[in-house]
Amino acid sequence: MFPAGGEPGPTARTAPPFDPELGAALAALGDGALEPFTPENLAARQEQDAAARPRPTLRELRADGLFEVDELRVPGDPDVTLVSARPAGTAGPLPVLYYMHGGGMVMGNARSVVPQLLREWALPLELAVVSVEYRLAPHTRYPGPVEDCYAGLVRVAEHAAELGVDAERVVIGGKSAGGGLAAALALLTRDRGGPVPIGQLLLCPMLDDRDDTFSGRQMASLGIWDRTSNATGWQALLGERYGAADLPPYAAPARATDLSGLPPAYIDVGSAETFRDEDVAYANAIWQAGGQAELHVWPGAFHGFDGFAPRAALSRDARQARTAWLRRLLARPGAGGGPAAR
Repeated sequence: MFPAGGEPGPTARTAPPFDPELGAALAALGDGALEPFTPENLAARQEQDAAARPRPTLRELRADGLFEVDELRVPGDPDVTLVSARPAGTAGPLPVLYYMHGGGMVMGNARSVVPQLLREWALPLELAVVSVEYRLAPHTRYPGPVEDCYAGLVRVAEHAAELGVDAERVVIGGKSAGGGLAAALALLTRDRGGPVPIGQLLLCPMLDDRDDTFSGRQMASLGIWDRTSNATGWQALLGERYGAADLPPYAAPARATDLSGLPPAYIDVGSAETFRDEDVAYANAIWQAGGQAELHVWPGAFHGFDGFAPRAALSRDARQARTAWLRRLLARPGAGGGPAAR
C-alpha cells in the first residue's frame, strides 16, 4: 500500500545518510574492516582482534606517574580481573565509573579502554575508573560474562575503602556489548538487592538478541556491526538459548518487562546504525516505567563512530554531552561533592 500521493513509503533499504565527516572515516577503513562477522569467520576475526587491539602494560597506563593503576583479582570460579585507575595524588574517596568494554561479546579487553576513560572522564571529573575483564563468547556463554561483571561490582562496593572509592557514588557504564552488559547489570543488581549505582552510562548498547528491528534491516551490510555480525555475536553468547522465548533480561535487556527502580540512564546511539531502534525503545520503556533517561540519537552516526573518527565535529559533541551528563549526575544531592559537583 502506498501513502497518499501514490509514492512508495520508506523501506528497510532507505538508509539514513552518514554524516560527511563520519562517512569519509568509514570509507577510509576499507572493505576488510566492514566485512560482517559470521560463525564461520569468528575464530579468525577474534585472533585478528587480539593481535591488533592494544593491551597496554600497567606501566604504560600509569603514564609516567600521571595515574595510579593496579590490577585486581576477584576470587571466584574463575577469578575476575579488574583494572583500577585514578588520577595520581587525588585524596579522599572518589566517585567511580565501573566500565565494561565493547566488542560484540566476542572481542576486546579491559586494559585497552582505560586510557580513553582516564583522559575523557577521570581527569576532568576527578573520578576513579574500574574496567572489567569479563569472559568472552563463545568460550564463555551467558550467564558467564554478566556474572563476572556482577562479581566485580560487588567486590568494588565491599572493598571501597581500600580502593579509595565511594560506594555511594558508583556509575556503571559501557559501550556496545559493554553497554548491554551495563544495562543487564543494572537489572541484575536491582533484582538481587546488590550494590546500588547512581547512574548507568549506555553508549550504543547491544540490547536485543531478536535482531529484528527496522534499523537492523535498514542498515544491513552498511557501516560497522550490521545485522549479520549482530546475530553472530548473540549466537556466540547464547548458544542453544539464542532466540528462546523465555530468555531472561539479564541476557538481553530488551527482553525486560519491568524497568522500574533503575538508576538514571544516559543512552546514545547513531541514527545510521543497527542498534538505533532497540536503544530508542529502551529509553522509551524506562520513561514509561517512570524512570529517568537522557537519549541522544546522533544524526548520520554509525556504530562506535567516535572511536573511528574522534576529531569529527559530531564525535566531539557526543563526548561533551556524555561528560556533561556525568557531571550533572555527580552533582545531584546525595551523590557527594568534590570537583565534579562544582
